[in-house]
Amino acid sequence: MSEFEPYRERPARVPGAVLWTRTAEGGDYRVLPDGCMDLLLVDDQLVIAGPDSRAWIGSADAGTRYAGIRFAPGTAPRFLGVPAHELLNERVPLSDLWSPTRSRRLADRVRTARVPALALEQVVAELTEEPDRWITQVLRAVRSGMLRGEAGVLSLASSVGLSERQLHRRCLSAFGYGPKMLDRVLTMNTALDQARTGLSLADVAALTGYADQAHLTRDIKALTGLPPRLLLS
Repeated sequence: MSEFEPYRERPARVPGAVLWTRTAEGGDYRVLPDGCMDLLLVDDQLVIAGPDSRAWIGSADAGTRYAGIRFAPGTAPRFLGVPAHELLNERVPLSDLWSPTRSRRLADRVRTARVPALALEQVVAELTEEPDRWITQVLRAVRSGMLRGEAGVLSLASSVGLSERQLHRRCLSAFGYGPKMLDRVLTMNTALDQARTGLSLADVAALTGYADQAHLTRDIKALTGLPPRLLLS
């Protein structure tokens, strides 16, 4: 049996979150933007992976062990006490965000546990608050395609009782980027999920709101650095 465990995930006890584990085979890896933030144990260090606006290219030695919890979009900042946009495209130790005592206490609890991933899940479940109602409304509106018309942002702002400027500011704090960028990232992930089922890219583009296959290809390449066919292969 290989010493390298493939990536595994399951729904976490925290609403909307995902618990995951992986042991690296070594070399570079690519993380696609998905509107989420992660708290992860990398060997013995707790690290925050901020929201990405482009693919994150990382490198890990063979055998590096990861246990992480991926927060639902918009929910990690309340747990961390840090606006999402301050962590955009960043990977930082939790100790840079919390006091040394608090971060060390959490790290010790997780890394000394028999199953670190379960301890990480337990800690986050204890400390995570319910998301603000407007975050749920924004995500529902974005996933419904509301932002794809010319008046999309204005309509979304009105639906959650905010001005466009207030909506943009709150989205930066919760998600790391504004509503239009959030729409691009979430739509791209929906499109890739559809493509993985075997649908043609033309059909995926039509189903997910792109103007055509060329539009889908351009946007995916802009966000990930690779065209969809190469990315999916």
